[in-house]
Amino acid sequence: MNAQLDKSAASSMPDPDALRDPAMYFNRELSQLDFNFRVLAQAHDTLVPLLDRLRFLCISCTNLDEFFEIRAATVRHAIDFGMVPAPDGLAPTAALKQIHDRAAELVEAQYRCWNEELRPALSDAGVRVLSRDAWTPEQSNWLRTYFRDEVLPVLSPLGLDPAHPFPKILNKSLNIVVVLKGKDAFGRVGHLAIVRAPRSLPRIIQLPQEVSGGKYDFVFLSSVLSVFVDELFPGMEVKGAYQFRVTRNSELILDDDEMENLALALRDELIGRGYLRAMRLEIAKDCPKPIVQTLLDNFDLTENAVYRIDGPVNLNRVSQIYDLIARPDLKFAPFVPRSLKGSDSMFERIAQGDVLMHHPFDSFAPVLELIKQAANDPNVLAIKQTLYRTGKDSGIVECLIQAARNGKDVTVVVELRARFDEEANLGLADRMQEAGVQVVYGVVGFKTHAKMLLIVRREGRKLRRYVHLGTGNYHSGTARAYTDLGLITADPDIGNDVHLIFQQLSGLAPAIKLKRLLQSPFTLHAGVLQRIEREADLARDGKAARIIAKMNALNEPRVVRALYAASQAGVKIDLIIRGACTLRPGVPGISDNIRVRSIVGRLLEHSRVYLFCNDGAPDLYCASADWLERNLLRRVETCFPILEPDLAQRVREEALDNYLADNSNAWELREDGSYHKCTPGPNETPYSAQNALLAKLCP
Repeated sequence: MNAQLDKSAASSMPDPDALRDPAMYFNRELSQLDFNFRVLAQAHDTLVPLLDRLRFLCISCTNLDEFFEIRAATVRHAIDFGMVPAPDGLAPTAALKQIHDRAAELVEAQYRCWNEELRPALSDAGVRVLSRDAWTPEQSNWLRTYFRDEVLPVLSPLGLDPAHPFPKILNKSLNIVVVLKGKDAFGRVGHLAIVRAPRSLPRIIQLPQEVSGGKYDFVFLSSVLSVFVDELFPGMEVKGAYQFRVTRNSELILDDDEMENLALALRDELIGRGYLRAMRLEIAKDCPKPIVQTLLDNFDLTENAVYRIDGPVNLNRVSQIYDLIARPDLKFAPFVPRSLKGSDSMFERIAQGDVLMHHPFDSFAPVLELIKQAANDPNVLAIKQTLYRTGKDSGIVECLIQAARNGKDVTVVVELRARFDEEANLGLADRMQEAGVQVVYGVVGFKTHAKMLLIVRREGRKLRRYVHLGTGNYHSGTARAYTDLGLITADPDIGNDVHLIFQQLSGLAPAIKLKRLLQSPFTLHAGVLQRIEREADLARDGKAARIIAKMNALNEPRVVRALYAASQAGVKIDLIIRGACTLRPGVPGISDNIRVRSIVGRLLEHSRVYLFCNDGAPDLYCASADWLERNLLRRVETCFPILEPDLAQRVREEALDNYLADNSNAWELREDGSYHKCTPGPNETPYSAQNALLAKLCP
């Protein structure tokens, strides 16, 4: 640390300049990139079932793809437009170089894990992924027949010459660059050709047991293409065939000022998304330098954007093996989520008190059942819901369509700009509109990320509002793999708040005053800062003060500075942050009261919980928002209190204290930015927060 930080450490009051010093902040992109090393560590862990280790390896690969498509592309955008550095002070050009350097380390580690650990272990377990030099004559003959019958008919090789310039290469597609010698039937001298693997072809091919001898023998499509590519160029000599893949920017940028129709503008942007600016080139490690340079020139990339691969360039495709193999002994034991007890009528059950669900330990079925009953209940007049991600075959969407057909007033706020779900959401919006659902596309310039459901029901002479609020999406698939919290309540104040937010989203309403909820982009940021500062004031007065918060990421500078100031005031702060964290913990005199940990385990940690202890009168909130600039300032988010004391205590125990006790899947963030894996001490029993919840709630 510099002298400015040392000076601050000697003072009892916050030094504003010290709290803004770039040395007090980690780079957001590099911190996010490091998260994937923690994911990859699960692939190394021999206590994890073998096929799930494979799954973690593939998750780290797909995460890296998305990182280049979005985060690295954002840095590239900052370079192009001369944007100022982030609070960490790292200029975008320097940041992009460090990103490539760190990503290269990750890629090397991924392929070392595959080649030296997982592939041999899978082979020992009877699951073989065969390299081309290990094919038997029988396997080779079968694969050649497969190539001729199933692959060759759909290939369209392109020889490069003045009449055939370098083709457009689709984002993340599998391609083979072929070096040729000789002349073709037209007398053209061969040099280079590109073979693109159609997306319709499976990237993993399972060999028949009667041919291969093994029940679970597989071959990569890339190997098949490389071996038999000569059949595409009869009469010419193939001097080499090298697989490659390019990753492109996938961040859609819409001009809010000039846009007249969001859906039409988005459809236009999606057409060209797969061909935006190149960010990374993956290529076989033995590809000659002149061929690599040709590709770099075509994609307008520099040498540090090349990743030479010791294996298949699409390693994440090996994840298909997980679903193709019926080997329970190589996978985590399945669990059955806990069912909601009580009346079959959801409305009667909610009348007895608020319903709290901790997914995936608690079933997501009550949410679907609530919407289903509302769709068919003659007393229900209206249903309003936000949809960010829902899944391909969403039961919720079917219920909303049925509700509209039953004469209910159904309004759905569909976020068309949910990244990588844009096309699916456009299709869902069209289906619902055709059924009579009023579809709203949110607010231009602000993604609607809030998870809200509002049901208006006539009960006697009064109308009663039933509300579901959550930290995760209305997606039954992620509800089985992500940890999230959901609240179903008939609290009048919460119901009125949600009603006002829906009015604001669907109309042109002014800023509104809410009684219970905090809302981005209006009151959530200020509300979080006020509560952090309140804890600091309590600590200065010698009163009990503590903050525990769980989220996916943290980078909002004013929140970070407020946390530093609270730490200096003596507030004990525990942050459970899965991914990127720009806050530097453990700095003497500034952040030595702050502890940051990341939990990486079987389930993806996704819930957001904020606890402000408030001298014995705690405020506990669940939210759809992380403490990121985008969530607090540029999105529509909701943050809702858990009002019933027993439910608030349950959230604290299960989602906060439980994770602070983890000594098996937790990683502590150190002052220097590195993460240290927690291990049980000599007299400690291993404790996994996720396993504890599975054992307690899903025995």
